[in-house]
Parts: sequence; C-alpha cells; structure tokens
Amino acid sequence: MASRQGESATMKDTSTIFERIRVPVVKGLSSGVRTALFLAKIMIPVSLAVALLKWSGALAWAARFMAPAMGILGLPGEAALVLVSSMLLNVYSAIAVIETLPLSMREITILAIMCLSAHNLIIETAVMKKSGSSAFKMVAIRVGGAFIAGYAFNLLLPASEAVVTVAAGGGATAVAFWTMLSGWGVSTVRLIAKIVVLVLAIMISQRLMEEFHVMDFLSRLTAPIMRVFGLHESASFLWIVINIVGYAYGAAIIIERVNDGAMKPQEADLLNHHASLSHSLLEDTALFLAIGVPLLWITVPRLAMAFLLVWFERFRRQRLRSSFRVGTR
Repeated sequence: MASRQGESATMKDTSTIFERIRVPVVKGLSSGVRTALFLAKIMIPVSLAVALLKWSGALAWAARFMAPAMGILGLPGEAALVLVSSMLLNVYSAIAVIETLPLSMREITILAIMCLSAHNLIIETAVMKKSGSSAFKMVAIRVGGAFIAGYAFNLLLPASEAVVTVAAGGGATAVAFWTMLSGWGVSTVRLIAKIVVLVLAIMISQRLMEEFHVMDFLSRLTAPIMRVFGLHESASFLWIVINIVGYAYGAAIIIERVNDGAMKPQEADLLNHHASLSHSLLEDTALFLAIGVPLLWITVPRLAMAFLLVWFERFRRQRLRSSFRVGTR
C-alpha cells in the first residue's frame, strides 16, 4: 500500500512539473508569435524600401548630402554612406560598407561608436514607441549621441593611428533589378526566420524562468548594477536580454511587461533611454572587434553615455514631476 501511495505521489509530482512547464511554453509561444509578426510587419517594408533606395543610387546621394559634416568628425566624405546604412539598417550593413572603403583604424573606430549608438533606427524606434517612449525623442537622442561621440572620439583618439589602413577599397557594381530583388527576398526570409526562432526562444525562456523563480534570482543578482545605471530592479532581465541578443529581439518582453503591468511605463521609458545608447554589448561589439576595433572604445563610452542620460532624465523628472508624461516629454 505504501509503495502504491509513493508511486501515486511521484506520478502526481511529475504531472505537476509537466504542467508547470507546459503552461509557460504555450503562453510564450503565443506572445512570441504576436511579437514576431509585429516586427516582421515593420522589417519587411523597411528593408525593401532601403534595398530599392540603395539600388537606385538614392542612398549614395543621401550619403553625399551628409559628406560635409564628416570633415568635422575627422572622416572622409564617403564615410557618410556607412552612417546612412547603419541608421536605416543595422551594424552588419555598416561593416559591409566599411569593408569597401579605404579607411584607417582611427576612422573605423570613430564610425564604430557612431554606428553602435545609432543603427536600425526605424525598427528599434518602433519598438521603443510601442513600449511607451517618444519616437522623436529616442531618434534625437541616438543620432545626437552618435555625433557627439564621434566628435569626442575625433578629439581624443591619437592622430598617429591614422596611418594604419585596415580596409581595401572597392568600387560598387551595378546590379540588375531582379537580381537585387531576389537577393533581398532570400536575405529577408533568413532574417525573419532568425527573428521568429529568437523571439520564441526568448519568450518561452522568460516564462519558464518566471515560473521557476529564476527571474527573482537574476533580479537580485543584477539589482546593484541596475541601481548604478539608475534603472529599476524590474529591468534586470530585460537588460540582460537586450545586451545578449539585441534590442529588436528583446522587444517582445519589454512590450509584454508594459502591457501586462509588470513594468511601469516610466520604468520602461528609462530602460529605453539607457538602451537607446547602449545595447547588444555582445553581438554588435563582437562584430567590430572582428575587424580590429579596440574593445575599450566601443563599450565603456556607450555605458558611460547611457549612465549619464538616465540620471539626467531622472533629475529632469524630479524637477518637472507635475508635468511629466511618458512618451511626450
């Protein structure tokens, strides 16, 4: 009898554990699919528009328009194409352009900090707006931060580094329209597949960690870091996610936590302020490390800018508390 009771208890425990796993997985899949569709609706038309602009030569024209400002940053005029590619697309596209230009390591380092501050603006700004921040303010912070950082780097970096050339020049070749379109289609399908897999994995992982109280442990572990950065403890897991897999892929959790009330809009807005200048410390940083950019120059300045921005925003809110509304000020 005791043996049967023991077996029954074991089966019940197993069933309970299975249920505790099943429910978070189902909920994670549901919310993950919704967020993946939200991102896809933005990414597909944006990437197609940019591909058409690049193919038509409009992107190169926009870069030439920005060329005069490049001299102030210690960069050649053609470096504008790197920034335009970064702002409209991502760090991958910026590095692809860098590899076609005869740039020194000093110039690449300046471009690196600028691209890391301002990239993928359309998609990431849509996510920030969805979680309650002002789209105009986020774009202004990122673009302004990029140019301030570039100007500061131009003053700080030793001029002697300018003689070290790391990229070989290469001319652009005309591509047939249908070739361009098919290439865009293949790369977009791969990108969407990556988004779906990552977003689903993130959402399921988050739900499971909440169910088994891993989130509580992570919050306690990173709480001191969050306090230093001026962020709430509830931002701990989100901070880890956006620095490992990037902002767009971590968007699912940010949006869901705000919609569910697990995170106050003011707290999410502060996280967006921080992330606007510093996120994807793992992947994006590794991409520039691979082409020789020093780790120190592309990590510490971003974290420092994010630190100063959040504490300035907190101070501003204290002074203007009566008139503050998330997403408008």
